[in-house]
Amino acid sequence: MNGWLLAAALLLLVGFAPTVWGAASGPVRRRVMAQNLATLVACLAVLLLAQGYARPSYVDLGLVLAVLGPAGTLVYARLLADELAGQPVRDRVARALDRAMTPLAALSVPLVVLPLCVAAGPGRAMVKLLVIGVLLVGGNIVSSRALSGRWAGEKAGQQPGRHPGDKAGAADE
Repeated sequence: MNGWLLAAALLLLVGFAPTVWGAASGPVRRRVMAQNLATLVACLAVLLLAQGYARPSYVDLGLVLAVLGPAGTLVYARLLADELAGQPVRDRVARALDRAMTPLAALSVPLVVLPLCVAAGPGRAMVKLLVIGVLLVGGNIVSSRALSGRWAGEKAGQQPGRHPGDKAGAADE
């Protein structure tokens, strides 16, 4: 077992167990946030496993997770928009996840991706790893804002996707 595999095992143990618990229990907001965090953890673990097993093709799976994970969270946020808007954030775990999601992604992704870039050396593999890192951080910023309803220009109490001049049923048509 090398250091990359040990790091992947630690990441899965420390990061994936709480996300499975969060996705399996609690209110809808916590479940969707935990799903988003599980995608981040799984993608980083796949990248570490790719380096640990010396299988560059595993990095492609990480790229797919980096693209589809936040997109899936946005789909859930859109489909569950009425439930998410109807229930205020009272759950302490959901509030903590909401506040910690973006800084966690902004810190954990470079901690994993940059050493992998150094190990990969200059070339296409390094560029692919950097693109995955940017997609993970950007996707988590967008999806965490979508889940919390904090879009730029939104006012407090306004439902996500609705504009102040819209009629009550205009967005539903």
